[in-house]
Parts: sequence; structure tokens; C-alpha cells
Amino acid sequence: MKKVIAICQSGGDFVTNMDGTLSYCGGDAYAIDIDEQTQLQDFKNELAEMFSCKADNITIKYFLPGNKRTLITVSKDKDLQRMVSFVGDSGSVDVFILPEEAAAHNMLSLPAIRSSEVVPGPAIVPVEEPCDMLIVTPDGPPPLNRIPPTLSVDKIHKAALQWENTITGVDQRFNSFSEFKEALHKYSIAHGFAYRYKKNDSHRVSVKCKSPGCPWRIYASRLSTTQLICIKKMNGNHTCEGGNVKAGYRATRGWVGNIIKEKLKESPNYKPKDIAEDIKNEYGIQLNYSQAWRAKEIAREQLLGSYKDSYKLLPFFCERIKETNPGSVAIFSTKEDLSFHSLFVSFHACISGFQQGCRPLLFLDSVPLLSKYQGVLLAAVSVDGDDAIFPVAFAIVDEETEENWRWFLQKLKSALQNPQQVTFVADFQYGLKKSLPEIFENCYHSYCLRQLAEKLNMDLKGQFSHEARRFMINDFYVAAQAPKLEGFQRALENIKNISSEAYDWVLQSEPDHWASAFFPGARYNLIQSNYGQDFYSWVGEVQELPITQIIDSLRGKMMETIYTRRMESNQWVSKLTPSKEDMLQKEASLVTSSTEVLISDGSNFEVRGDSIEIVDVETWDCSCKFWRLTGLPCSHAIAVLHGIDRSPYDYCSRFFTMESYKATYAESIYPVPNVEPLPLDDVGELALVIVTPPPMRRPPGRPKVKSADPLDSIKRQLQCSKCKGLGHNKKTCKAS
Repeated sequence: MKKVIAICQSGGDFVTNMDGTLSYCGGDAYAIDIDEQTQLQDFKNELAEMFSCKADNITIKYFLPGNKRTLITVSKDKDLQRMVSFVGDSGSVDVFILPEEAAAHNMLSLPAIRSSEVVPGPAIVPVEEPCDMLIVTPDGPPPLNRIPPTLSVDKIHKAALQWENTITGVDQRFNSFSEFKEALHKYSIAHGFAYRYKKNDSHRVSVKCKSPGCPWRIYASRLSTTQLICIKKMNGNHTCEGGNVKAGYRATRGWVGNIIKEKLKESPNYKPKDIAEDIKNEYGIQLNYSQAWRAKEIAREQLLGSYKDSYKLLPFFCERIKETNPGSVAIFSTKEDLSFHSLFVSFHACISGFQQGCRPLLFLDSVPLLSKYQGVLLAAVSVDGDDAIFPVAFAIVDEETEENWRWFLQKLKSALQNPQQVTFVADFQYGLKKSLPEIFENCYHSYCLRQLAEKLNMDLKGQFSHEARRFMINDFYVAAQAPKLEGFQRALENIKNISSEAYDWVLQSEPDHWASAFFPGARYNLIQSNYGQDFYSWVGEVQELPITQIIDSLRGKMMETIYTRRMESNQWVSKLTPSKEDMLQKEASLVTSSTEVLISDGSNFEVRGDSIEIVDVETWDCSCKFWRLTGLPCSHAIAVLHGIDRSPYDYCSRFFTMESYKATYAESIYPVPNVEPLPLDDVGELALVIVTPPPMRRPPGRPKVKSADPLDSIKRQLQCSKCKGLGHNKKTCKAS
């Protein structure tokens, strides 16, 4: 295994050179050998012992090659492994240890060192090439950019002042115009002035101070016979009040994006308001929310790649999925102008797991995406034998419409190949009420109870007080979950006592599609389409990524979940999955010595206890309906089975057994390598399909989120104490 010698130095000082780079002078040195399997914590412990400091307070940073102005943070094992691999054939890397008092001193001048106790530095540029230096600082700072109120304005802007010498004067040379412009931008921020271009082309750049009458000028052009850019003329004197100009200075979105991208890499949920606050504290530049938000978009695109190019990769990405995971389905479609329309993905391991071990039960739901080009994710999620979610298929579409849901269901049926009779728990909108029975013959469609209750609540709003609506919604849930007709009718009578209109609404809402007392399919007491919240939380973590990265991130989550559950199940010793074993034992504990079992006729038994129930062993049914609704024998059935010397385990649904659970996770999802366009000869017509993004639609206001449970969303309404009307109080009452 490749080993690298880390040369650890301490006792020296960092010196800022004229060109803004940093050098380390003096100190003692030790050597530590590390390799790609070295754990970061072990490395810190050894450094802490060597230099007598606390391992938990050590922060490790390093320079990019050719860039001694900014530092990169090593915060996890993968970063350390990457650093070792970047060393290349040199076999050694310089490591610098700052003692505690020196660290506090240098944090005011070193770039990229952050602390809640000291002045922060600029953002860190991500590693893209081999590094040549590593910095380790004891008592290292936490990754926060907050400035204590005791610091002066000069110290607050110290991060910007380190750029005072990015422009040194005539004869200074740069590799390109972009490098010169970047240096000029930093220089203007450090010196507190704004500028404008007089000339800006591929051969020369002429810049002047933006303040009227100020003599500051700079002129740069290409150095003859080279590609270098050289400053030919410069008047460095200002007659304007730079500090006043600085307060109104507006940084470009690209520049801010470049500054914040490393922080965004470490904290993907870096909020625009925090970005604006940090830029103001560190550089003295005021950003509004919109500017910070757009800068975040630019930084994310720099880190993750182009959102637009991600759509171009879809044809190759789909082929790579099918190549690395044989039997998987990955299909995309475009509109006539080749703009993106929809993408369907179902991995072979998910298809096989659903067919071999999961209950024939699918939950359909949607999640709005917040990526640059919006979109909606449609999902079909099942449930394994331990009641954990099991994603079967998902799609990204340009918008949630009846057409797109129908397309998704058609692709789902094709992927499952002659599926058994399936029970769907789904909304009744977007044409699902019509599309499901047409595409999946003989399927059962259970209306999502949460969405039904939400509609009932909205229809009743304004007519009844919040307390009355809360009671009606609660009775509606009771009616839906009542296993017997009597319980359903009692709940409806309670609703009728409050409102006959609400009672009629419930009767007209097709109870045979949602009430347990009437629903013919098997949904195992799972009655809401958003049952797969774990999967939707995965989507929430990646919903702002480019489209191919959304799919691949979800693939990675599913791959890890399948492997983890397979390994965990190897430790289980019960006949049923743990959750079902607990349910069965709980029912068995309800059987007491006073429970009496009477034989009625053949397989029918009468069980007397707290109530009298009829059990039919052959049809796996009990008059309490627990057995039929859950797939597990109830306490009455267990009493009968014990009486006839049979095992309750033989009368549990096969989907709850360990054999079915292991069959669910028998297949694996395999990694998909980085996707790159293939030569035309290798892919034929595939390379001719250039997918473009859908028309960008950013609706105004906050993004839509999933509705809360109706019982939680009911808020108290104003009620007039004079006329008892809703929506106003006695001061605004118009009653005479």
C-alpha cells in the first residue's frame, strides 16, 4: 500500500509575501507516515501527542497547488485519503502545526481559517488537483462565520484586507485576463472602491475608478509574443472616499459564488440570509436576499456541474443504469422540441424485491423538486415484512398532470411484468381514479385518507368553528379505521349530529374506497399515500441537485439501505420479522385462562372472553376483523389455534416471514460510474438525441410543501361574541 511521509513542523510563522501568497518560516520538524487507510482521528491523536494539544481541537488544512493564498479543510476520512492520493510520486507532504497562541494570532491574517472567537477568512476553494502543503492547527475553529460584537470594523473586514496586494503595480504579470480581473476585483474590495471598464476586449483592459474625478487608473494588455497579461500603466492614487463607496459596492454573483462554494460544499443547507450576513461581516459588502440566492445557485453549479448539461447526459445515463444493473428500467421522453418531459427509473433489485417478498401494496405520491428547472418526482413505494418502506419505482416529470401520472403507471406496469393483483393507496385526483383500473386490471384503489380529510376540512372551512371541524375530522378517521359496520355507522352518526351536510359529504365520498369496513383489498391498516416518508426525506436532501445527480443520489441511498437491511436480517432468529413478532406476542398475551373456546361447525369456533367472536380457521377470519386487516392471527384466533394444537406461525401472512424478508433484499443495486458522452460509433442514434431542459418555471413566493395532516392544520377562527358568526369579532360585527 502506498505510504506518504507527513513532515510536521511547529514553532514557525506565516509570512505574507508581496504577491499575497503565504510562506512558513522557522520551527522544528517531525515525520509521520500515513497511508490511504489512515483514519483522520488516529492522525489527529498522533499529532496531539506529538505537539501536546487536544486532538478534538485540531483543524487540518492544506493549500491547492499554485495557490498559497487559500486553505482547504480536511474534515473527514475521505478528505485525508484524497490528500494522500494527491501527493502523487513525491511521497511526502509538508504539515504545519501552529501552537495555541500562534493560532489565535494568525487567524487574523491567514485565509480560510474560520472561528466564532476570531476574525473569519475567505471561503475555501475545493480540491481539484494534487496539493503541496497541509496545515494542521490545534484549537482549530468550528465551521461557523459569525463575528462577535466586540470586534472592530477593521477586524471584521480583515478577510478582504488580505487582498490589498493582489495588484502590485506596473509590470505585474498574470496568466490570463480572467486572472487579472479576479485580482482586480479582490483589490477593489480590499481598498474599498468601485470601478468600471473603459476598454475590455481580448487584447487589452482599461479600468478607471467609478467615482467622478478620481484619477485612479489601470491598463493591462497582452505581453508581446507571449500569452501573459501585463500591467502597463497604473495610477494608484484615489481622491474619492473609498469607505463610502465600499458601503454601496455590489459584488458580482459569480464572485460571491466562488467565495462561498467551499462553505456550501461543507454545508449544503447554507441559507441565503446567512450568505449575505457572512459576506457583509467578512468583506464589508452588502447583498440582498436575491443576490445571495443567485450566488448560491452559481456556487452549487460550480460544485455539482451544469444543470443544463445534466439533461444532455440523460441518454447515456439511462444506458449506463441498464448496463450496470441488468434487468433495470430507465426510460426518458422528450417533447417535440427535444426539451425534457419525463424520466422513469426502476432498478432490478427493487422490481425483484417487490415481486418476491413485499406485500402487493403500493403507495403513490409526488414530491415537488426545487432544482433550477423545477419538476416533480412521482414515486411508487411498497412496504417490506418489517413495515419499512421499499421504493419500487420513481420518475421525474416536468409537472404533475393527468397525462404524466398515466405515463408513470404504464411504465410501472411494464417494469413489473404481469403483476399480481395490487392494492394502491393513492390520491383520487390527476386522473388516478380513472387510470388505475384501466392500466392495472382488477387492482384495488384505496383513497389516501389524509388527502380525503384535507378536502373535507377545506370544504367545511368557513361554515363551522375550528372545534366543530376538529371533531368531524377526528370522527372521519374513526369511521375509516372502524373494522366493523357498527363502528363505521357510530362515527357517521357523530358527524351527523354536528352537520348533516358533512354527513352527506362522507356518504358521497365512496366509502368502499377508503373505509376498512367496506374496502375489499388488503392494505394492512396502512391508509395514507405518504407512508413512504423516509423515501421522500431522501428526495428532500437531493431535490436541488441536477437531474442525473438526483437519480444517482437516490440510487446510492437505496443501494446502502438494501445492503444494510440484508446484513441486519442475518442476525434475526425469529420466524417472523421483529415488528410482526412483537405484534403476534402482544395478541398472544391477551389470551387468558378465562378465555373459552367452543367448536361450532367444522372450522368455525366461538371464542368467549371480553366479547364473543366467531373464528373461521380455514378462511383466516375472525368477526373482530383484526386477522383480515393485519395478516396476523388475533387473540381469538390464537386461542383457537392453541386449543386445536396448531402453531399461530402457520397462520401468519407469508409476507411477514423471514424467508420473504430475505427474498425482498436478495438482489443488490450496483454502482453507476461517472457518466460521460460516448463516441457516436458506440451508441449510434443515441448520441443524436440532445435533451434540453424544460421551460424554466420559478413560481413566485415560497416553494410549495406537502400539506400537514388536517387535524394539525385546523386553526382557531375568529368568532363574534355578539352574533356568533365566524370570521369577525364584535368590533367589526355588522349585525344590528
